Amino acid sequence: MVVTKSLLNTPLDTTPNTRITVNGQAIPAHNGELLVEALNRTSRAAGHNDLPQVCYLPQMGPIQSCDTCMVEVNGQLVRACATPVTADMKVVTEGERVDVAQREAFDRILQNHMLYCTVCDNNNQNCTVHNTTAVLDVKHQARPYTPKPYEKDMSNPFYRYDPDQCILCGRCVEACQNVQVNETLTIDWESKHPRVLWDGGETIEGSSCVSCGHCVTVCPCNALMEKSMLGHAGYLTNIPGKVLDDMIDVVKGVEPPIGYGPILALSEIEAEMRHARVKVTKTVCTYCAVGCSFEVWTRDRHILKMEPTHGPANGISTCIKGKFAWGHINSEDRLTMPLLRDGDTYKQISWDEALDVIEKKFTQVKKDHGPDALAFIASSKTTNEESFLMQKLARAVIGTNNIDNCARYCQNPATTGLQRTVGYGGDSGSIADIEIAGLVLIVGANPAENHPVLATRVKRSHKFRGQRLIVADLRRHEMAERADLFIRPNPSTDAVWLSAVTKYILDNNLHHKDFITKWVNHFEEYKTSLEPYTLAYAEQVTGIPAAQLITVANEIAAADGTCILFAMGVTQHCGGSETATAISNLLLMTGNYMRPGAGAYPLRGHNNVQGASDFGSMPNVYSGYQKVDDEEVRAKFEADWGVALPTSTGKDNHQMIDAILEGSLKVLYIKGEDTITSDSNANYVGEALSKLEFLIVQDINFSETCRYADLVLPAATSLEKDGTYTSTERRIQRLYKAIEPLGESKPDWEIIQLIANRLGANWKYKHPSEIMDEVARLTPLFAGVKYSRLEGFASQQWPVHADGTDSPLLFTEKFPFPDGKARFHPIEYLPPSEETNSQFDLHLNNGRLLEHFEQGSMTLRTAGIKEITPNQFLEVSPELAAERGVTTGRHVQLNSPYGRVRVQVLVSDRVQGKQLYMTLNSVEEPVNKLSSSHTDRTTHTPAFKETAVSMTLLPEQGENPLPRRNFRYGTRTPQTGVEIERKWAQPGYHIPGTEAADKLVQIKSITV
Repeated sequence: MVVTKSLLNTPLDTTPNTRITVNGQAIPAHNGELLVEALNRTSRAAGHNDLPQVCYLPQMGPIQSCDTCMVEVNGQLVRACATPVTADMKVVTEGERVDVAQREAFDRILQNHMLYCTVCDNNNQNCTVHNTTAVLDVKHQARPYTPKPYEKDMSNPFYRYDPDQCILCGRCVEACQNVQVNETLTIDWESKHPRVLWDGGETIEGSSCVSCGHCVTVCPCNALMEKSMLGHAGYLTNIPGKVLDDMIDVVKGVEPPIGYGPILALSEIEAEMRHARVKVTKTVCTYCAVGCSFEVWTRDRHILKMEPTHGPANGISTCIKGKFAWGHINSEDRLTMPLLRDGDTYKQISWDEALDVIEKKFTQVKKDHGPDALAFIASSKTTNEESFLMQKLARAVIGTNNIDNCARYCQNPATTGLQRTVGYGGDSGSIADIEIAGLVLIVGANPAENHPVLATRVKRSHKFRGQRLIVADLRRHEMAERADLFIRPNPSTDAVWLSAVTKYILDNNLHHKDFITKWVNHFEEYKTSLEPYTLAYAEQVTGIPAAQLITVANEIAAADGTCILFAMGVTQHCGGSETATAISNLLLMTGNYMRPGAGAYPLRGHNNVQGASDFGSMPNVYSGYQKVDDEEVRAKFEADWGVALPTSTGKDNHQMIDAILEGSLKVLYIKGEDTITSDSNANYVGEALSKLEFLIVQDINFSETCRYADLVLPAATSLEKDGTYTSTERRIQRLYKAIEPLGESKPDWEIIQLIANRLGANWKYKHPSEIMDEVARLTPLFAGVKYSRLEGFASQQWPVHADGTDSPLLFTEKFPFPDGKARFHPIEYLPPSEETNSQFDLHLNNGRLLEHFEQGSMTLRTAGIKEITPNQFLEVSPELAAERGVTTGRHVQLNSPYGRVRVQVLVSDRVQGKQLYMTLNSVEEPVNKLSSSHTDRTTHTPAFKETAVSMTLLPEQGENPLPRRNFRYGTRTPQTGVEIERKWAQPGYHIPGTEAADKLVQIKSITV
């Protein structure tokens, strides 16, 4: 039976609309829902156990491999996990026939799995096999356990596979093939000894496995387990292998005469004891802005695992970073004490001494040069509350609007383009909308590596739900490979082809007239502005054939909802704001706002880059984008804070660097930002930082920017504090303190409060919730945000009204302009600030890698990631490599007018012609040594993607910079899932409970 794959981010409707009879009693159910869900819901309401089930997991749907959920429906044995509810169906879940079927099914499972729960690291009261043994009250197994002729696979740095414990339920395969859609895992059902395979082979290392952890999370036993768990979770698990084997033998030896009951009771006692030392805390991922949330399991400071369960953005999904890249938390070089420059070195000082220095420097500079001689850079990785306090420190205590955050380096053009046209600079909807769109158009973004969990939703809908996928990018990345149409525009020309597509739609009467008439202003003005953007002009400028542009236009016009996903490939250009505006214009022209499954989705890069700006760390706005030059708004903040506030817009990041070199900016306080490796034109920035009179850098590790600092302050990590983050879908979520701050490090909000109070403020925040209460009081966008409404996995998507109702979908009733209408905004195409020439003849593109974040400041502190991808590399096309005589591993020097870097080559067909791609995972040779100070005309976002370079071959020929164990060498083995029909087709398989021999004899256990 074929069951349609459900949506991952849209809960199924289970509102009762029919009734079924279960064991003679009528119960409410929803027509079409899976029977197992109706039965479980009823059992839980009555305080009973769920129906026995091993392979079924609600977030994935039916697999049908374990057969333990067998019930009678209208007199026939069926699997409850794959049987839709129909009106008046008669269900029997008790009695000998059902009992025999369920026990027969589970006995087959125990043939593949040795129960040694008491000495198993997975014995944490959430092992499905263990719990089902108890639910079925299994005393004995008829089939003896049969080991498989395979060794444990320990080749992956993060998890291991034990074939001897694998029950062949297929959960891991379903997760890999159809949830993560990496399509690595399969099961060789036709083998004499079936097992899970990686790319059709028996070793994880060297396969296409991206270490996302989906398979480990969903494994119902201990066959797949995090290495960080091994020897750490239980009281009896950290013992030598031989001793452990002997203990298992003893357990198995006593099982026949006494049955499983006493043994399971002992394991339950040991599992219960683990609660005394294993702490489970809900947190939110600190990498990209998808907003994955999960539970972190800790034993003292040891991180046992990250367990995704009920996150509203991710559910059971993670990526390699969120699941495994937490080495920075306990890295040996964590900052634990304030450090004061002492010549060319630093000395540890106390917090009181550090505050003395800050008080003296800040006070003197403000007295001598005025408040605008000081500036502040907030972090996109710290919490919303910490962003709010940073801007409050600048404005209310120092008296300057010189406050910004790293959204300046990436996201502000997207925000500007959307604010111009639809009013709010955020995602139009939720990940749930991306999942249901008829068409997803990805422009200048690589979500499979930069937003991998979000990308899984696109990949799943594309694979199973008929979603169309179009990708426009310079480079053939994974989403481009999967696309129905992949187009490769010339660098910095997206605004041209987007406008040409919009014009074609208009000229051919494919636009949404009714929507435009009712909801959009400035149509005639915009129509006139499109006249230059003919197909011929677009083909000439972009290099995209007119026929492909016509295809794109027709796809958008025909789609049942279009979502456009875009990121730094759009924003990091001199015309970034114009391109973002063109995207929104196209969506307005086609009526792709104000409805589910449509809209603009600027994929935010950092975990809280959305929130850092939302909560006021920008030079022109307070929290909620309330303008600092609005007298009414300013008066409100002045009354609440009891101070006079500055009236003029402050300096942004880019302007701060210029002001330092001009001599007007004397003091800079940087929180959680490695400016020297993040801002453009690193040599220019370094010169500026060197000339500051006083520089404070606050971070968790000693960053490259710390080398310029006069004072370094130790901050707590995300697992060491409370607060909230705001994800790319405007989702505000709580993170809770799991462990104490290391050494003398402190949460950023506490440090900021210490500084403010030393400078004369009288702040009395005892918890971040009090800061959020203040934000809600002052900010209409967050009026109803309260910690009590964000408990556990609860979340709110702004705008949040005072009564707590939030906005998963924006623009349901109007647009946030005075007349409620959106606005077409004519654009100006801005050619790239730098184009290739005879001296600098190659175009340099750059970006992140799946396994690393930015320059690797955090990820390189996780040993396993460094094993997989230790080096930075430069992708060179095969044709350019042949022309220049370059081979993989060759060292080259890239030169630009601004600097040079040394890097190794990786010949790759992901790039073409004279376009290069350089990865960001290096603090020693960052790409921004090569980039200019050119910026987006509107927002001053650096034009990182407009870099021309020359390439000089160096004499050294090294090894491949990308080790052969890296997943990029693997070959995926896509299939529709577990392919359970192949199991059913094997000789000897029959539906449990349908043959006379299935009647199991359960021995009586002796009294002990």
